[in-house]
Amino acid sequence: MARHTSTLGARYFEDMFRGTSDPWNLESSPYELAKYDASIAALDGRSYRNAFEVGCAKGVLTSKLAPRCAALLSIDVSETALAAARARIAHCGHVAFEQMAFPARTPTGRFDLVVWSEVAYYWDDADLERAAAWLKSDLDRGGDLLLVHFTGETDYPQSGDEAVAKLFATLGASVAVIKADRRENYRLDLWRRTS
Repeated sequence: MARHTSTLGARYFEDMFRGTSDPWNLESSPYELAKYDASIAALDGRSYRNAFEVGCAKGVLTSKLAPRCAALLSIDVSETALAAARARIAHCGHVAFEQMAFPARTPTGRFDLVVWSEVAYYWDDADLERAAAWLKSDLDRGGDLLLVHFTGETDYPQSGDEAVAKLFATLGASVAVIKADRRENYRLDLWRRTS
């Protein structure tokens, strides 16, 4: 399968969310729901002051992150996905949603939790470097980066393993590996900013 060579754009994701009510079965698959539970469990009961989730889709993981965060900014490039996420989390006033193509555009503020669940492999090398540079300036010392990525074959610019390896090569000296779990079909990595 031929790979995309550059970061996948907003149209790709908007078409996915307009084309079906549940792309990638994010709301209905036992595999996806178990992966969300494993993601929350990896945080080991920790609470966060200000969290940032990239690629929130329709807000399923967002709804599980929200109780652990005093403030949570969740973004997606698809307005269709964001409308569904806003409806799902309407009762949570501390959760904000914004249409944003990260890392080309970045939020203001500093964060003690950043969640990249199934997103970093959509970025080309230049955007992985931009994302790592942003982390170095906007993830608080002692803050966590949660990475969750499919490890099978894709036509994305990176595989899950490649994306995580490239990020670690750039960030390695500034993060401690808290968890590095391989599950069937995906990997879950939790890194903590040390410097």
